[in-house]
Amino acid sequence: MSVRLKKPAAAAIPIHAVDTSGFAAAAAALPPAQRRWLQSLGFKGAADTFALLPAEDGRLAAVWAGVQGAAHPYALSLLPRALPEGSYRLAEDGLALDAQAAAMSWALGSHAFERYRKRARAAAQLQLASSDAARRGLVLAESITMVRDLVNTPAEDLGPAELAAAAQGLAKDFGARFRQVVGDALLAQGLPAIHAVGRAADAKARAPRLIELTWGKPRHPRVTLVGKGVCFDSGGLDLKSADGMRLMKKDMGGAANVLGLARMIMALALPLRLQVLIPAVENSISGNALRPGDVLRTRKGIHIEIGNTDAEGRVILCDALAVAAEGKPELMIDLATLTGAARVALGPHLPALFCRDTAQARELVDRGLALHDPLWHLPLWTDYHDRIESDIADIVNTGKGPMAGAVTAALFLADFVPADQPWLHVDLFAWNDAARPGRPVGGEAQALRTLLDHLERHVVRR
Repeated sequence: MSVRLKKPAAAAIPIHAVDTSGFAAAAAALPPAQRRWLQSLGFKGAADTFALLPAEDGRLAAVWAGVQGAAHPYALSLLPRALPEGSYRLAEDGLALDAQAAAMSWALGSHAFERYRKRARAAAQLQLASSDAARRGLVLAESITMVRDLVNTPAEDLGPAELAAAAQGLAKDFGARFRQVVGDALLAQGLPAIHAVGRAADAKARAPRLIELTWGKPRHPRVTLVGKGVCFDSGGLDLKSADGMRLMKKDMGGAANVLGLARMIMALALPLRLQVLIPAVENSISGNALRPGDVLRTRKGIHIEIGNTDAEGRVILCDALAVAAEGKPELMIDLATLTGAARVALGPHLPALFCRDTAQARELVDRGLALHDPLWHLPLWTDYHDRIESDIADIVNTGKGPMAGAVTAALFLADFVPADQPWLHVDLFAWNDAARPGRPVGGEAQALRTLLDHLERHVVRR
């Protein structure tokens, strides 16, 4: 563990955290030689920069670290892999960092996906006084890194069965209940859309399934989380290009993020009655693969025409959303790597949020900005519903033309959610395409801290 919650030892190397506005005053208190040393290094307290101060005997005496703000979630993330190995502590005369942010940012900066290749050196260690805030920071970091590791794992090692095993392990850790409906049992239990998408995969090793995790006391508000679990997406018979298939191990990013949010809820012991539903499949090709033009009857009784087998995520989600709605939760949230259109509109860092309650959506956007865990509101524009209406079925899983693709996908899902059911749909990327401190290239947890904050503010009963 790169963060140790204990009384910091005097021998640990102090880290003086500063921002640009406070650097001049903080540096003025230094001895002239140290002040000149920082000046010669060009250190001015800019975020994500640092300077090492040597002692007279040549050892490291202190670290000066520039941070974006005292509560920034990635304030210290640059340091664990950049500083020399050893034990560090926060200096009392530096900027007073929020304990949650300090713990979380250091832990995230320390973590690396090492299933297949180990790092050459260990991360530096931070000694931080134990507190509720610091412990919460570690819970958030551990949940985020769990998401990243799941998304980073290749499909060979993380198919539907392994995703179910990960959910089962999480259930065991927190005393939750786990069940799954697998293969042809999906048909018997009224989940035909999930079965149709996943039936082309190996029936033994890659069988489609609906994964369910439940936790909490019946008297608490019910919250249901639904995550898209396409463990690999070839596109089906509407085969993707080689470039389009390259990152499709991450098409279960919605499921991974749902498990991360569930872990936060359970680890923090929020008074909620939690249900997690993950339709898990591999979208493959074989003689019994779903075909363009096929019509499926769903759990809700709505008939779907398949316009394109590569728009499979919304098809498996529709059965899971129908199951979720049957429980009439106080809030239903689905997370899915659903459309390229959302990425074209908002890029990789901004998940698209769809919500029937505009005021609620705007509050979520504001909270996301404040927490540095953003998402952005796009409209459930009902005038576009005719773009997903079929000539031979109720709806088609592709829009008429390329425009408003994220909106029409959200409208497709909305047909399976009762109009009076509080519901948030988040279309996310679940991937960092460029490295930033604490956010390496690869799988990513997106908007989870914002959604957790929303649950604590509006669903948890005090």
